[in-house]
Amino acid sequence: MPDSLDQKAQQLYETGQYQEAIPLLEQLISNYSDSGDLIGEINALVNLALVYQTLGDLDQAKQTLSQSLTKLSYLDHTKDRQQLQAQILSVQGQVYLSLGQGEKALSTWQQTSAIYQELGDLTRLTESQIYQVQAYRVLGLYNQASKTLTEITETLQNQPDSKLKSTALHYLGDVLRQVGKFKDSQAILQQSLAIAENFQNQTLIADILLSLGDTARLQRKTEEAIEFYQRVVKESPLPDSKIQGQLNQLSIVITKQEWSQARKLLPAIDNTLTKLPPSKIAINARINLAKTLLKSENTQLKTPKSLANYLADAIKLARKLGDKRGEAEAIGNLGTLYEKQSRLDEAQDLTEKALVIAQEIQAPDLAYQWQWQLGRILNLKQDKKNAIDRRSRSAIAAYSQSLQTLKSIRSDLVAISSDLQFEFRESVEPVYRELVGLLLEPNASQENLKQARDVIESLQLAELDNFFRDACLDAKPVNIDEIDPNAAIFYTIILPDRLEVIVTLPGQPLRQITTNLPKTEIEEQIASVNRDITSLWRALRKENLQTIHDWLIGPIETELANSNIRTLVFIPDGALRNIPMSVLYDGENYLTEKYSIALAPSLQLIDSQANVREKVSVLTAGVTETRPHRPNLGSLPGVKVELENIMAQVPSLILLNESFTESNFNTVVNTSSYEVVHLATHGEFSSVAEETFLLTWDDVINLNELNSLISADQKQKNPIELLVLSACRTAVGDSRAALGLAGVAVRGGARSTIASLWYVDDLATAELMTRFYQKLATGQVTKAEALRLAQQELLQSEQFNHPYYWSAFILLGNWL
Repeated sequence: MPDSLDQKAQQLYETGQYQEAIPLLEQLISNYSDSGDLIGEINALVNLALVYQTLGDLDQAKQTLSQSLTKLSYLDHTKDRQQLQAQILSVQGQVYLSLGQGEKALSTWQQTSAIYQELGDLTRLTESQIYQVQAYRVLGLYNQASKTLTEITETLQNQPDSKLKSTALHYLGDVLRQVGKFKDSQAILQQSLAIAENFQNQTLIADILLSLGDTARLQRKTEEAIEFYQRVVKESPLPDSKIQGQLNQLSIVITKQEWSQARKLLPAIDNTLTKLPPSKIAINARINLAKTLLKSENTQLKTPKSLANYLADAIKLARKLGDKRGEAEAIGNLGTLYEKQSRLDEAQDLTEKALVIAQEIQAPDLAYQWQWQLGRILNLKQDKKNAIDRRSRSAIAAYSQSLQTLKSIRSDLVAISSDLQFEFRESVEPVYRELVGLLLEPNASQENLKQARDVIESLQLAELDNFFRDACLDAKPVNIDEIDPNAAIFYTIILPDRLEVIVTLPGQPLRQITTNLPKTEIEEQIASVNRDITSLWRALRKENLQTIHDWLIGPIETELANSNIRTLVFIPDGALRNIPMSVLYDGENYLTEKYSIALAPSLQLIDSQANVREKVSVLTAGVTETRPHRPNLGSLPGVKVELENIMAQVPSLILLNESFTESNFNTVVNTSSYEVVHLATHGEFSSVAEETFLLTWDDVINLNELNSLISADQKQKNPIELLVLSACRTAVGDSRAALGLAGVAVRGGARSTIASLWYVDDLATAELMTRFYQKLATGQVTKAEALRLAQQELLQSEQFNHPYYWSAFILLGNWL
């Protein structure tokens, strides 16, 4: 009898009929108890705990596990007892993970691994290691997850195909997607799918198809993603997977504004929702539906029930199952709905309730969202006649708390926002921008200006974290007076309705410059300048260059002159990263004719020490020919001249063509001590770190590899003073591409980087670089000044006086 009951319960569990499995398991526990079969009873209790955990009823799961542990204490220390203890711990880990306690889950699964290792149960050991990977992912430890999974798949590779092998590959595919290796992710997931299809494991097939859809979506292959999601809906035996496939499709069609398609999907989604057993998945599905629809501005999307009802159902279900996180999320989103409907008192009340729960359960990733929402609501409620009233201060306080919470979860944030990168743009970046907008009211106080400046610094840091999917950059507070008493720092931020600039002059109060223009107009003006200076065929309209000069520099020109300022350091925002500040024009001169210019991703990331340069030595490397692995990139005949000219100015080692392989470069960097590394080769910087690369003779070096090549240098007593990337460019029209350039310097350990924003004429580059090293070799000028003097000489020559030739190169990082 127990055997058949056992099998029936197992079958119900595997087909997602969790509620129906509970009475059978309870009957089994009673039967085993009556017959004195302690091992059978503990087994059934563990399975019941797993069902409760799957349903999201974590209190019941914990209670049932506690019962099984009590029963376990009556057993002698045998292999059976060890086996059962490991099974209990395994489910306990799942419970911790559901509660968001990643570290506890990890340590619990490490214990189960130790038991299975001792028992020599390799299958269960592998399962336990796969569970550990779940915890690594929740903790944002993707490198560790990737390493563990690679080891598991290597072990399984030589074994026959199995469900376990497919699961390991599935998880590896997910982790590869999360670290941005989309092609590898797709290949591994396809391998996993083939094995699952062989075993006709429909549940596993559906899960893998969902992952393939997510990977395709991040590769911007939306049609392919929709096909995968449609297969999930069609083939999955479980409503749990079906609903995820349907919701993911809805999210895509709403993003593409395909409203008729969205209207078709809604009744089917509602139908699946009614079939979901009460569980965490059922709660999350209702919340996700509401969130997807809340993002849509289209009011014609009529759902079978109102959004408020879906969220009310989610709240009811979360309370019934004791799912505090689900409750906080559903209540907070109901607050979002009321905020959109301008029911601000109700919105505030709900948001405050959601925030209290999020803080109680220590869920900072939710808490920051509700603090931000509270800030928005208080701002909307403020008395418009009196801009700086109590509510305005309360709004700023709520935003500031949200930012503090975001800072406390820097590494977790990378994990939250890396799977779908656009989430950063939607749910993190606006917190910073909106707070700056609130702080920079007309004639803002010095206190507000200082806070706004710090927020801009933090935003730059958060953007770099998100770009690299890593929170490894250490920010250190820096006083500009201590770095360079002759430098002025320009913090820029483009807000929806204006451009704000905060200027830091040594020993003086901060200055605020506001240009009241819509973001679209500001960006169009910048794009227009970009088109003018990157094309020799267009007429150069200097009035456009003057307009941007007037926005940034005009109002404080006199103060710059009176303060003996020699260097301007820009911390540019958005589209402003795409133009070199050297081309700004005051009506008579370009900015580079008056000042040395540098860019910084953030002042806090600058290695602020001035380096005493006794002699400059350069490691140069380059490729002159078209290579078969990147045939679309043309030859660069001027590179040989460029490197030979540098050698004539300063002591150099040249790695040209065949000698410039990644392994050779790595060896040289690691066994010698050069102050400057100069790479004259094709390269591309894009908004996706993985699409950012440098061409070598035999391969490409991606951004992460370049960072590790530079920073892995053991022989260097001092960091590389300067990394020069000649013949590279940032991706056209990509406002985040320059982040790649900025990141190379600060992340790879080079104190500064010189790179170009677009592909520059071969001959002009050789001229500019020769002159730059001439100036640098004297030891009398800063890096920024050496670049300025080189640019000025080209500007004064008849052949290269157009900005296209001399302005592309920018200096990032330490300018001294």
